[in-house]
Amino acid sequence: MTFAERIESRLRAALAPSELRVEDESARHAGHAGSRPGGETHFRIHIVAEVFRGKSRVARHRMVNDALRAEFAERIHALAIHAAAPGE
Repeated sequence: MTFAERIESRLRAALAPSELRVEDESARHAGHAGSRPGGETHFRIHIVAEVFRGKSRVARHRMVNDALRAEFAERIHALAIHAAAPGE
């Protein structure tokens, strides 16, 4: 399982999204802080989930970060998040 697949699995289990895309952008950051041989350190997430309805952008990002706490401790260096409720 790739790290992107692991991220997707964690987010699906924690937030039950109707849409989810996880993009590994590590190649764009080769040689920068936090990059590692083999990549899988820099990610972009687009997630749409009902649990975000009525929540602020900060609260949505916290929910994603909380779901990925173990992955941050192990490997994630940078994460760009677009989090929305359905219809937004």
